[in-house]
Amino acid sequence: MNREAPLMLRDRRDAGQQLLARLPPLDGKTTVVLALPRGGVPVAAEIARAIHAPLDVVLVRKVGVPTHPEVAAAAVADGTAPVYVINHAVAAAAGLSEADIRALAAPELAEIERRRRLWHGGRGTVGVAGKTVVVVDDGVATGATAKAALRALAAAGAARIILAVPVAPPAVLAELAGLADAIICLAAPEHFVAVGAHYQDFRQVADTEVAFMLEGQARALEDAGPVGGND
Repeated sequence: MNREAPLMLRDRRDAGQQLLARLPPLDGKTTVVLALPRGGVPVAAEIARAIHAPLDVVLVRKVGVPTHPEVAAAAVADGTAPVYVINHAVAAAAGLSEADIRALAAPELAEIERRRRLWHGGRGTVGVAGKTVVVVDDGVATGATAKAALRALAAAGAARIILAVPVAPPAVLAELAGLADAIICLAAPEHFVAVGAHYQDFRQVADTEVAFMLEGQARALEDAGPVGGND
């Protein structure tokens, strides 16, 4: 982890290739690569292709403060039962109870379901029980969605969880450390500004691109023979 030299990545593919070089040896037959959408998908796709592992997304949504939607009061991850991660300081400042958070999360859960249908194209989600799971994003800012994702995967029975991100604030990495078996991070600047500040190309990733990459990796594995299991 480099806390001194400034990190500048060409694009998300470059980020995936650099993270791949830092990851321990992984067996595609026992590993699943999961991206935090949408930006994490091109990063994760580089890793999944290289190790011949299934690629999928962790369906997580931010729950914003009603008066300031860009401020995360919580995050929710879908699964057998939704997993909520509440930012108690923000929620308290906004006067939001846990019941309020769950009510505010309802449309986010509906959006999760919409994205599941849009991105998976009828395919089942990739199972994680008993697997090594590499959770990938294009960077971490507050850590709210990453926390929800990591907790949801632990609850789903992942045997080992590795968080792989190009950049994150040191304090957030410290908060995430207890939720993953290992964290791979290319840079943790003390004066973190924004994830996008570390990319030359940080354009938005479209829904069609996400669906294309997920389908492409699924087809590649089918052509190569069975590797991972689907639910």
